[in-house]
Amino acid sequence: MAYTHTVTSTLSWKDAVQRTREALSQEGFGVLTEIDVRATFTKKLGQEAGDAVGDYIILGACNPQLAQRGITAEPQLGALLPCNVVVRRAPEDTTTTIETIDPQTMVQVSDSDAIRDVANDADERLKRALITIAS
Repeated sequence: MAYTHTVTSTLSWKDAVQRTREALSQEGFGVLTEIDVRATFTKKLGQEAGDAVGDYIILGACNPQLAQRGITAEPQLGALLPCNVVVRRAPEDTTTTIETIDPQTMVQVSDSDAIRDVANDADERLKRALITIAS
């Protein structure tokens, strides 16, 4: 089962990260957390491990209205939040990959119509954000 939506971009690393943030914001998502995987691997595992992963950040994105709807319908849904968005560029690559979680994975663990509605809304928003990034 595919569990992400993906686009690639020829933007510089810095511009791809910035455009991702902007596109998420346009769709009502704020970035609650940011994990710099390269820096973490370097710190915890050594320079070689950090260099091997390349540029790689995980943005924990959340749309408060969608989160409220989902948690109200099913309180344990919070364990699946926030929606992770990955921006990554392998060493010596000229393109950046941007991936979002496919919110339909939530539907796989819940049979609630309300969760299905939230997942559909989140899915549409994240797909539009990816289109914005890629254009």
